[in-house]
Amino acid sequence: MDLLSLIQLYPKTSVIIIGVLVSFFISVVNYFVLDKDKMRESKAKQKALQEEIKLHKDNPTKAMELQKEMMSHAMDSMKHSFKPMLITFLPIVLFFGLVRNWYATTEIAKTWIWYYIGGSIASSMLFRKWFNLP
Repeated sequence: MDLLSLIQLYPKTSVIIIGVLVSFFISVVNYFVLDKDKMRESKAKQKALQEEIKLHKDNPTKAMELQKEMMSHAMDSMKHSFKPMLITFLPIVLFFGLVRNWYATTEIAKTWIWYYIGGSIASSMLFRKWFNLP
């Protein structure tokens, strides 16, 4: 029995396993490419600024100044996470075309993406904790 017929025989289980594997791939790339210390530092600064903005909600000028600073840290976080996204984007997009064809003739042809999303979100949270990612 080949892999494709096994996938089509157990479509729900196989799509969840595919979601876990893709999530693992993304987590491994993030682990090796992402600058975790800078990301944690930037998130901590954003959190501190959020608390400070709450304290200055009566002073809109100060709150806007703090909000601008918080946005600069958010942009910095986004800039750091862009490199792993570039590495994983093309392989995953190509893989999705292939996976869509695998499930086109199964009972979950129209809903396979929801099984994939559920499996990948749950496993992504697990892998983020396991790899200690920000």
